[in-house]
Amino acid sequence: MKTSMLEYYKIVLRKVSFHPPLFRKEYRKALFYLSEDESLELKLWLRGNLAYIPT
Repeated sequence: MKTSMLEYYKIVLRKVSFHPPLFRKEYRKALFYLSEDESLELKLWLRGNLAYIPT
């Protein structure tokens, strides 16, 4: 089964959420590679699932 890039970045961000600088780096990378719609969906997912949201 093929994983979408959005799902891939959700997995990555969940795994690095303990380390804010690394989380911020991966989050920015995700926003660069994802479409606008996927980026918005990722932001909404973060607000609902993780405590740390980068600025």
